[in-house]
Amino acid sequence: MNHSGKTPPSVLVVTVTYNTGQTLIPFLESLSTASALPLTVVIVDNASRDLSLERSLAATHGAILLELADNRGYGGGVAAGVDAHGAEADYVLITNPDVSFAPGAIDELVRAAESTADAGSVGPRILDVDGTVYPSARNLPSLRTGVGHALFGRIWPSNPWSISYRAERDYGTQPRDAGWLSGACLLVRKSAYDAVKGFDPRFFMYFEDVDLGARLGKSGWRNIYVPSSTVTHTGAHSTSNSAKRMERAHHSSAYLYLADKYSAWYLAPLRAVLRLGLAARSWWVSR
Repeated sequence: MNHSGKTPPSVLVVTVTYNTGQTLIPFLESLSTASALPLTVVIVDNASRDLSLERSLAATHGAILLELADNRGYGGGVAAGVDAHGAEADYVLITNPDVSFAPGAIDELVRAAESTADAGSVGPRILDVDGTVYPSARNLPSLRTGVGHALFGRIWPSNPWSISYRAERDYGTQPRDAGWLSGACLLVRKSAYDAVKGFDPRFFMYFEDVDLGARLGKSGWRNIYVPSSTVTHTGAHSTSNSAKRMERAHHSSAYLYLADKYSAWYLAPLRAVLRLGLAARSWWVSR
C-alpha cells in the first residue's frame, strides 16, 4: 500500500472465541496475505472449556490470547480486546474467528477508510461457503420492515419486507452506504469507535452491530460497504450446538434494539406489543 510517505495506519484485529479453536486455523493462516500492514492480532476467549489449541495457535502465529474468566458475549469480548490492546490503533478490525480473508482484503478496507474521512466503519463483501453473497450491509430496521420480516421471513423468504431489510438487491461491485454492517467482519475507525463508546454491552449476542451502525450514523459517521474486499464466512460454529438458546438471544436483542429506538413514554403500548410478539416468535422458531 502506498501511503505517500506517511506512517502506515495501524490495525488491531480482534476476534472472539468460545469453544471454537479449530476455526482459528484458516482464519490465522489467511491473515498473512490479507494485508501488507503490520497487524496486531488479539484473540479474546470467552471462558472456553479447553484453551490448549488456542494457546498453541496464538504462539505459532504471533497473536495475543486474552483469556477471560467469564463469557461476555460477542460485543463484550470485542470491547475487552480493544480496551486491552487498542490504545495506539488507527483502526479496529472486528471479525468472527470463522472468517477467511482473500489476499489483500484488509488492505482494501483500510484504503477505503483512508480515502473517506467520515467513514466510521467499512465492511467487505462476505461470501458464504457456497460462494453466495451474504447480505452484510443492510438498512436500519424500521417497524414496518421488521414486522414484515418477522412474520413472513421463514414462510415466504422473497417477501418485500425481508428483501428491504436485508438490502438484497444492492450487492454489486460499487461501494455504497449502509445503515449498518455485519459484525462478522468490519473495520472501524478507532476515533469513531471511541466517539460512540464501541459496542453496547447490553447486547450479549446479536444486534450489537445494528446498534453500533445506528449510533455511528447518528454521530455523523458513514457505514460503507466495500465489495472490492472479500472474505468467506464458514458459519457460526460456536452457536451450532445451542441453536435454541441463540434464537432466544436473537429475539431478546431485537426487542432491546427496538425498545431503545421507540423509547418515548407514549410508545409504551407499542413496546408491550413488540415484547409479546417477539416472545411468541421466539417460542415458535425454537420450539
